[in-house]
This record gives sequence, structure tokens and C-alpha cells, in this order.
Amino acid sequence: MIWNEAKECMSRDEMQELQGKRLVKLVDRVYHNVEFYRKKMQNLGLEPGDINGIEDLHKLPFTTKNDLRDNYPFGLFAVPQSQIVRVHASSGTTGKATVVGYTRKDIEIWSECVARAFSQAGLTRDDIIQVAYGYGLFTGGLGAHYGAEYLGATVVPMSTGNTKKLTTMMKDFGATAIACTPSYLLHIAETLEADGDLDQIKLKAAICGAEPWTEQMRLQIEEKLHIKAYDIYGLSEIMGPGVACDCQYHKGLHVYEDHFLPEIVDPDTLQPMAEGETGELVFTTLTKEGIPLIRYRTRDLTSISYDKCDCGRTLARISRFKGRSDDMLIIRGVNVFPSQVEAALLEMGETTPYYLMIVDRVDNLDTLEVQIEVDERFFSDQIGELQNLTKRVAHTIQQAIGLSVKVKLVEPKTIERSMGKAVHVIDKRKLV
Repeated sequence: MIWNEAKECMSRDEMQELQGKRLVKLVDRVYHNVEFYRKKMQNLGLEPGDINGIEDLHKLPFTTKNDLRDNYPFGLFAVPQSQIVRVHASSGTTGKATVVGYTRKDIEIWSECVARAFSQAGLTRDDIIQVAYGYGLFTGGLGAHYGAEYLGATVVPMSTGNTKKLTTMMKDFGATAIACTPSYLLHIAETLEADGDLDQIKLKAAICGAEPWTEQMRLQIEEKLHIKAYDIYGLSEIMGPGVACDCQYHKGLHVYEDHFLPEIVDPDTLQPMAEGETGELVFTTLTKEGIPLIRYRTRDLTSISYDKCDCGRTLARISRFKGRSDDMLIIRGVNVFPSQVEAALLEMGETTPYYLMIVDRVDNLDTLEVQIEVDERFFSDQIGELQNLTKRVAHTIQQAIGLSVKVKLVEPKTIERSMGKAVHVIDKRKLV
């Protein structure tokens, strides 16, 4: 069993003492090895000796994704190139890619963290884990792969790209767990159902991440596949998958805070927020060697709690993400998150989970159209029923987001399926 009680059941005082010692070493290391941080600290009048524990964390500067892009590709590395054994990078679709590097020790810690997450999901060395995240520069595939191997489980490195082959291998190999995005898992379930193979699989658990998803989607996945679904969180800048994961009680994601020090700050003022308040998640990497980051702004919106979980762990827990501060849509002065629409639709239970939000601007007025797939029966001489469902859906969404919307119900398979991160928003205002 990977669950290390000494790490995951520390008292709050013990954890903070450990974090403080590691933070002091981290600050000294980046000050002397990373010019970017040395200049940042000098501009604030800081020296390593000014940081004596986590009580001094607020003195340190923030780091953003743009800082990584400005120092592309290796400007934030804290060790010689000869010690970097692997690099990963973001896609760079909205600018330069963000590049991260790992030492051999970084890979070992990363693998251990993912294995701890899989252990929280009830997996052991006796399981067969199918990894259906993309392999390559994206951290998902190799991160889950190394974690499953560290756990001692059998790994099926399926990746994405051929769902029919994936489901065949799932049946033939007797996979008991799968790691992939939640939206892709719904597509896998849809494929299994269409082929009449749902009763031919041996899955008992899914570890899903890499995109925001709602509690309603988790319940739908569990119902469709008769499994338990768990939420794993990470980002390449901090490490990759395995920064946090929920347990069987689903009361928040346990942060492996012996390696990753979390904060919640107001995204506008950057001031610390109280336990339980929703704000932007910020991380400091306490043990990372290749590219250690101080107070990295994730843009993910969540809250944090420090009370002991029913599972026995005392690790800090972050709530399911509300969205991202940079993904929030402002439509006619109203803040809208795609997760609000998804939760409303899944709670209704009368549509599929496949939807697309199209934002446009007509005569200087913002408009929102939501396209949603519904069962084919609504399009066969059921005009009145289709119109009634459209009205019910529009009302439900309006109640959820406080904004009137145009709803367009479309036939099954109309909205494109994604094998990676699902695309739920097209903002045409940004295209003109």
C-alpha cells in the first residue's frame, strides 16, 4: 500500500514545520541558481535570510504563466542541463509553450505522488491500469504511467486516438482501472454501450483529470459504468497529475502538501483568503529540483479546508473547482462559468452531457447560445415535446447563471467528441 501514514496523517503543526524547513531551503536554492527569482527578490528588498518559515511566505513574489513564457525555454531551470532527464511542455496554443524540466529525483517524487493518488482510489499492485491520457509533451500520459508502475500495477499504455481499439483492449486485458479525462471517459462509455459491451468489462475505478468536471458528471460516469470515479489534479508547471486527488468520501482533493504548499488568494487583490472562502489556488513547489516555482498562480478557483477527513488523512483539501479565473465569461455584466451550465444540465437529467456554449456580440449586445445534445426520439414527430424541453432547459440554465440564453437542442453525435480536454466554449467576441 502506497498510503504513507507518516506523511498523510501529520498534525497541522508537524506539517507546517516540515513545510517551513523545505521552504527555507527552496528560497535559498532559487535565489542563488535562478536569476529571475534573484532579481525579483532583490527588487522587493528580500534576501534568503528573510524567510524563516511559512509565516514569511506572503513576503515572496508571485510567479505566473507569462513568467515561464518570458523565460522560454530553460530560463527558470535551477540545475545544470546535464541533470535534467526529461522535459514536458504545454501546447502553446495561446502563446509560447511553457516548458518544465525534471531531474531524476523529480521523476521519482512525481511517480510517488501519482501512486499515492491511485492508492486513494483503492488501487493496488494487483490492478491493471489503462492509461488513456495523451503521451508526449503533455504530462498526463507519462505521469499516470510512471505512477501506476511505482504502485506496482500492470500498465496498459493505450494513450488516445483509437477508441474502438481502446475498448477492445479494455475487455481483452481485463483492465480494472482507467486514467483519462472525464469527457473522454463518457465517450468510452458511449462506445461500449453502442457495441453492447458494458457488461464485458472489469473496470472498478476511474481516475479522471486534466479538465474541470462537476459532481453531477462524476455520478453519471459511475452510473453508466458501474464504477467509482475519482478526481485527480495537477498541472505541468507544478509537476503534472498527482498534486492532489480525492478519496472515497469525495469531500475535496487531498493536496500532497509535503511537496506542494497551497494558498488561496483573492485573484484581484492577491491577498490571502480565509479557510473555506473561494479564491485562486497558488502553489509553491517545496521539493522540486528542475524548475522550482514560488507562489505560482494556477488561475484555478477553489477553496481549502484543513480539518481531518473521514478517511483519516490530515492533508489540506481543496474543493472541486468552480472554474478558472481566466476562463470566466463576462456576458452582459454577469460572470458565467461553463461548469455552472454543465451542473444544471446534469441535474435536470433530460439531456446528454454534451454541450457547447457560443458567445457572440450582435449590435453591441452580448449573446449566449447553448447547444445541447438530446435523445433522437425528440426529433421524430415530437415537435411539441422538443419545444417544451427547450423551454425547460432554457429556464434551468437561466436559473443557474442569472442570464437569459438561447437554447438549441441538437441530435446525438452532433457535438464533436474530444479525446483530450473537452472544448465547451466558442467565444466569437475574441475572433473579431
